[in-house]
Amino acid sequence: MEIRIASLKDLTALTEIENICFPEAEACDRKTMLGRVVAYPRHFWVMEEREKMISFIDGMVTNERTIRDEMYADPTLHNEQGMYQAVFGVNTLPEYRRKGYAAQLMTHLIADARAQGRRGCILTCKEALIPYYQKFGYRNLGVSESVHGGAVWYDMILEF
Repeated sequence: MEIRIASLKDLTALTEIENICFPEAEACDRKTMLGRVVAYPRHFWVMEEREKMISFIDGMVTNERTIRDEMYADPTLHNEQGMYQAVFGVNTLPEYRRKGYAAQLMTHLIADARAQGRRGCILTCKEALIPYYQKFGYRNLGVSESVHGGAVWYDMILEF
C-alpha cells in the first residue's frame, strides 16, 4: 500500500469513492471535490494498492475547533496557517474495509498535523463511530451544530 498526496488526475476516482462511501445527501459532488483538491492538496491523502485508489482522507485547515457545514462546500475557507486539521471524510472502498487502511490514513493525517505544528485535529462523525475515533485519541464534544446531509453528527477533537 502506498499513501500519497492527491492530484487533479485523481478527481474521478475520488468522486466515485466518495459517492460509494456516503449517502447522496452527504457525499461531496465532483465540483466541490475539485475545489477541495485545488484549495488544499497538501491535506488530501490517497491510499493505493498497485496504482488502484482504495481509500482517501481529506480536510481543510482552520482555526475553528469544530466543523461548520459551510466548510464542506466552500474550500476557500481553508486557512493554511490554521491550528486544526479538519477531517471531512475517511473513505474506503467496501471490499477493502476492516483491514486497517482507514486507520493507516488517519495515523498519517495526525502525524502530518503534528509535524506541521497544528494544535490538533477535528472531525464530525455519527454516534456509532465515536468509539472508533476515540481509539486515535479524539474526544467527544457532544452533538454538533452541523446538520450536513440531514444527519445527526458529533464533534470530535484531538488536541496535541
